[in-house]
Amino acid sequence: MDIKLFTGSAHPELARRIAASIGTHLGELAIGRFPGGEISVKYDDHVRGDDVFIIQPTCSPPNENLMELLILLDAARRASCGRITAVLPFFGYARQDRKDQPRVPITAKLVANLLVTAGAERILTMDLHAQQIQGFFDIPVDCLYAAPVLVGHLQKTLHPDAVVVAPDSGSVKIAQAYADMLGAGFAVVAKRRVSATQVASSHLVGDVNGRDCVLVDDLTATASTLAQAAERLAEAGAGGIYAAVSHCCLTLEGLETLRRSPIRQLVVTDSVPLAAELQDPKLQVLSVAPLLGEAIRRIHEGLSVSSLFRLEAAHYV
Repeated sequence: MDIKLFTGSAHPELARRIAASIGTHLGELAIGRFPGGEISVKYDDHVRGDDVFIIQPTCSPPNENLMELLILLDAARRASCGRITAVLPFFGYARQDRKDQPRVPITAKLVANLLVTAGAERILTMDLHAQQIQGFFDIPVDCLYAAPVLVGHLQKTLHPDAVVVAPDSGSVKIAQAYADMLGAGFAVVAKRRVSATQVASSHLVGDVNGRDCVLVDDLTATASTLAQAAERLAEAGAGGIYAAVSHCCLTLEGLETLRRSPIRQLVVTDSVPLAAELQDPKLQVLSVAPLLGEAIRRIHEGLSVSSLFRLEAAHYV
């Protein structure tokens, strides 16, 4: 099978970088609108029998990007592709992964069902907000980690006696992995969520006095969790305070919160596009295109990708 890469309109720049990293180019397709506003899709390249990869993070606006991806998958399936892989550098709706209240949906499972029904035969994604989402699919799911890319930058930035800090209990596992990769200390900030946009940090467990600290998490939108934790670190006498996040979903309000916080630098990836109004000296963006490109190449050639989604595999910095 020939390999064909296509991109939706969510993040074409990342898709171009991925294609370039494996020495190919994006396929041609037309995405438009019908008069009533419905999405229109047509593949201009022949794809019959090809190994097709459709690159589309379901970031903001999530409903538009998800619907466009579903239509792209359906069109590819009806064009008799040899295999269809949906590449979601960012998997939207991942925060709704369980019923934590009465009468609420499990939207992550719904999205998984929609992707498979539309025609996805394999999923390639990165840093799922909840790892159990992999079990929502009955098709292969490869979940990469951005940690190897971020760690390479942090090693050049942090003092050798730095401390990796989990800003809440949910990020303890990934923070411990960062600490192991950096050979750094480890601390935890307890958090209580007040609402969907507000959190309150209560206390700090760990010694950070006079030491560089890096807060790590999978995503940030309002930056409130990171900012509250950074305040606790500053009160405890921390040295330089940094943060590393895989998916930068910052809102304008979140950027203002970041600017007011003690965080010197927030290191993120290009898994989602960063709007021009969100450009800021405090933000350092690293590309995960080589990592995703290598995973696509290995999937196409039938090679193992397991070494790429181990946290310690820091080969694509």
